[in-house]
Amino acid sequence: MAAPPQTPTPTPTPPGDRKVLGRLPLPERTYVANALRTETVGGILLLIAAIAALIWANTFGASYEAFRHLHFGPDFLHLNLSIQHWAADGLLAIFFFVAGIELKRELVAGELRDPKAAALPVIAAICGMAAPALVYVAVNTFGGGDLGGWAVPTATDIAFALAVLAVIGTSLPSALRAFLLTLAVVDDLFAILIIAVFFTSDLNFLALGGAVVGLALFWLLLRVGVRGWYVYVPLALAIWGLMYNSGVHATIAGVAMGLMLRCSRREGEEHSPGEHIEHLVRPVSAGLAVPMFALFSAGVAVTGGALADVFTKPETLGVVLGLVLGKALGIFGGTWLAARFTKAELNDDLVWPDVLAIATLAGIGFTVSLLIGELAFTDDLKLADEVKASVLIGSLIAALLSAVLLRMRVRKYRALYEEEERDEDMSGVPDIYEVGQQDYHLRMAAIHEAKAEEHRKLAEQCAGGDKTGEVPGAARDEGAGPA
Repeated sequence: MAAPPQTPTPTPTPPGDRKVLGRLPLPERTYVANALRTETVGGILLLIAAIAALIWANTFGASYEAFRHLHFGPDFLHLNLSIQHWAADGLLAIFFFVAGIELKRELVAGELRDPKAAALPVIAAICGMAAPALVYVAVNTFGGGDLGGWAVPTATDIAFALAVLAVIGTSLPSALRAFLLTLAVVDDLFAILIIAVFFTSDLNFLALGGAVVGLALFWLLLRVGVRGWYVYVPLALAIWGLMYNSGVHATIAGVAMGLMLRCSRREGEEHSPGEHIEHLVRPVSAGLAVPMFALFSAGVAVTGGALADVFTKPETLGVVLGLVLGKALGIFGGTWLAARFTKAELNDDLVWPDVLAIATLAGIGFTVSLLIGELAFTDDLKLADEVKASVLIGSLIAALLSAVLLRMRVRKYRALYEEEERDEDMSGVPDIYEVGQQDYHLRMAAIHEAKAEEHRKLAEQCAGGDKTGEVPGAARDEGAGPA
């Protein structure tokens, strides 16, 4: 009885061959593909939710405002919150929980585990956050605006960016997609730090201490191997509630718990616990938590006067220019400088305008930008709504510009994508990862020999047909004459 076929082991990419935006190792490529597939679907739902919020707010604005300010929850726990706050502080904790797992996985098993490989996306992400903040500060310093919104244009929304990719139909090579994902992960890390440091209200040390004790218990249960959602879900809710009452933004609880999960695989494990939980929770985050937040936060009144104010008020203009110009120049400049001073070479299949296109796409700041906008202007709700409108407009402009830049190279991207996906030996592993392996070349030789034998037989049939004056396979019609 024949042994079952084994999946071939891909040839690893030699460490010395690493280039800027070079080919990903196969396990990392597979993870990125799965993660981005879920985020793309979530991004489309996010777009739908944002559009629905805008339509609702601009047609039946009174009902929209009344509904999102409807309160419910246990008052004795100080959790009698509006629907808008439940979405921002509650559902987004799930989003940041997934972000925490992503960050932990990147640090222990992904692109960030190697300091040399991590330098490029980290520098690019830092520059991509610093430049928008500087643009905002410059505009508001000269325009006499409120500097409190400096952090609004610093965030990148990976789900929204991938939704744009899905709409314009660009088949980006995996290296560009991974670069965008890693940028977003590092971006989320610094956004979390910004929220924790700059948007923490008066601290309730008793509640904060309770949250810390809960996190320590969460960590201990994980380390001793306790399993069961019925243990962790109630504990997570308690930690979240205590964190909310502590004055620290409640989403920090989600990040902390995500970072505690083990994301390295042990012998015999197909997936680590962190990867398994991320696989379960990511659809909830991308398909429910983020779209619901968008539905109750993106609804702003859009009128001719409001649109004009976006480009005349320093706060809103700073957000738009930060997202459109600051993000693009910061990420592109950071990537170029990192490559320049590390003497790394750009992938031979790509050119620097490809990096500029991705940098422009990263200017789509939605979920976290809206959240920071709410936190930065809690005392001025009118300005908060205007800043939200500027986030939407800036993200739309960045999306349109990136779509134009990406479409200019769509044929090249499609060719690279098809080359990455080609699996002629039907082994389940793309051919580009098997070149240089003996088994792969033997399989391809057998495939080509079979094709050659088939063509030899066809040639013999053609030769036989020529001798009798007949075309092989054609039916003889003796009574038929010329038409």
